[in-house]
Amino acid sequence: MFGVFETHTLRKLSFLVFLLCILISLKNHNAETKNSLQTARLPPPDSSSIFSRRLSLSANFGDSRSLEYDFYRNSCPPAEQIIRTMIRRLYEVRPNVAPALLRLVFHDCFIEGCDASVLLDAVNGVRSEKDSPPNETLKGFDIIDSIKAELEAACPGIVSCADILVLAAREVVVLAGGPFYPLDTGRRDSSRAFADAATYGIPSPDEELRTTLASFASRGFNEKETVSLLGAHSIGVVHCKFFLDRLYNFHGTNRPDPSLDSGFLELMRSRCNNSHRTAPPESPISFNIQPPFSFDGLPLPSFNSSLPSSPEEPGMIMDYDGLRSNFGTLYYRSLLQGRGILYADQQLMAKEGTESWVRAYASENTLFRRDFAITMMKLSNLQVLIAPLGLVRLNCSKVG
Repeated sequence: MFGVFETHTLRKLSFLVFLLCILISLKNHNAETKNSLQTARLPPPDSSSIFSRRLSLSANFGDSRSLEYDFYRNSCPPAEQIIRTMIRRLYEVRPNVAPALLRLVFHDCFIEGCDASVLLDAVNGVRSEKDSPPNETLKGFDIIDSIKAELEAACPGIVSCADILVLAAREVVVLAGGPFYPLDTGRRDSSRAFADAATYGIPSPDEELRTTLASFASRGFNEKETVSLLGAHSIGVVHCKFFLDRLYNFHGTNRPDPSLDSGFLELMRSRCNNSHRTAPPESPISFNIQPPFSFDGLPLPSFNSSLPSSPEEPGMIMDYDGLRSNFGTLYYRSLLQGRGILYADQQLMAKEGTESWVRAYASENTLFRRDFAITMMKLSNLQVLIAPLGLVRLNCSKVG
């Protein structure tokens, strides 16, 4: 009897062990599935966890898995400090370098990735990206060249121009009142420029929303990321020639853009009369600064940050409430009021999905700062070149 009972008990125990194994297997399968989903679609972290999730964020941003945090810690320890110091020194006398470098990094990364190809000069009949219509008014090349010269003196042949550009852009965002965001490094430089791609691939400030969204989507940015990235328009000056049609002859109607607030229309017309001639469109991130500055030991040029633009090129200053006035907030609140300067900006209110993000960012600056930081990390990691691909250029404007 005891033998039968013992056999029966062992059978029960075996069955329970079998069930337990199945449960464990199912649990592991669910965990793997959950991890796969998280890798494919990372949910937005709260603002306090951006830094703690840096590695998991980086794993989702293009080729950034091959980059490293503090890549130059052994080969050039002072690299990031040199970049930070030089940018801060310049910003003290020229705050408008911030929109210039933001635009420069966007035009580089949006065309064939963050490879510093936009910095290359034309050579031997090969056109430069600088020569393409959307890039003709890019500024800040001399700033990158000056930083590169300092780094070459400290650590010859080590720090890439691509890394210099994304790190310099990060520093000016912070100085302009925007959020800090961590960046992995180790990018390599391109050996060629992509002039044709730059001519046709940069979004225009005159585009309809569907075209703008399609352009950003082709680089992997969704609606929310597009809206947050355009928050870079919080700073800088837009010259009249890039929005003049909205004031006097919108879409050939001989009338102003009906989406413009009437009071703001009069303000814009007071800055930009109808005698200013139009020019080929630039990208949405299309702000200009005064003539180039050089770290050559010469006295710094005079600078008046209150001027919206040079006398020859009048325009509208984006942060008209003053520098560092809640980076992002004014831009989105202006769109809610029909006061977007560029047509592509105001078009964000033309679709329910993008409008909802405009309203969210206008009311919650912390949310915008979090999303802008994450999107700038993503932009900075687009299609990066990693060794053995690419090279480290000794001069950012030349391959040789």
